[in-house]
Amino acid sequence: MAPASGVEAPLPPNQRTIDVGLVLGPSYFVGHFNGRGINAVLLGPPGAGKGTQGPKLAEQFCACHLATGDMLRAVASEPTDLGRRVKKTMNEGKLVGDEMMIEMIDKALDKPECSQGYILDGFPRTAKQAEALDSMVNRKRRPLDTVVELCVDEELLLERITGRLIHKPSGRSYHVKFNPPKISMTDDVTGEPLIQRSDDNTKTLATRLDSYRQMTTPVKQFYRQRGLLRKIDASLPQDQVSEGIAKAFRIGLNRRLA
Repeated sequence: MAPASGVEAPLPPNQRTIDVGLVLGPSYFVGHFNGRGINAVLLGPPGAGKGTQGPKLAEQFCACHLATGDMLRAVASEPTDLGRRVKKTMNEGKLVGDEMMIEMIDKALDKPECSQGYILDGFPRTAKQAEALDSMVNRKRRPLDTVVELCVDEELLLERITGRLIHKPSGRSYHVKFNPPKISMTDDVTGEPLIQRSDDNTKTLATRLDSYRQMTTPVKQFYRQRGLLRKIDASLPQDQVSEGIAKAFRIGLNRRLA
């Protein structure tokens, strides 16, 4: 008997694991498979859209969104040993080293809000961090499902970066052209003012892109060898980018559940 309109026909047993998530979406996984969400990493240069996509996908895929820039600022304000070390390093204008970054992520993954899944944004940045993360999440029995690289042409990155607006307390990001707030320079949720980062300029972007390429090339190779790396064209409209990442996430979930 033919299935009712809009309802998928029953899948052969050997295909159900592969296809069911694409049909029913991520909520099916969260409700039916060990209460787990996605375990993922978002890679991409400054302005690729990680900060825009991460929070949306975290909500959709039952995970916490861990953006290292926001985390560093939060940790630096805490009266802990790690907080004092991070604050001292940042105040001296130095980059926070691998060991402190790894320690910070390790502690964050143990927080209740990350118990079902995690999306890492801005970590790992080096091969050493990638190796440490691999060991860490396997020890916690929460291995990565997928690593998604957001790829964008550098000319478009420049346009995105120089028009970017930030709501500092929440980390929400907007853009004067591509994702403007409802009211100019005002956060849609709180009504508080938006800011533009002082380092969102052409000269600083060129330096950041060069650093990104040098550091992340071995990171991408690390995940490519493990069959985890998937590339998404992040120059597309936001909803298409979101769907591309979501599809990669569902494929990763399917593989875990196979």
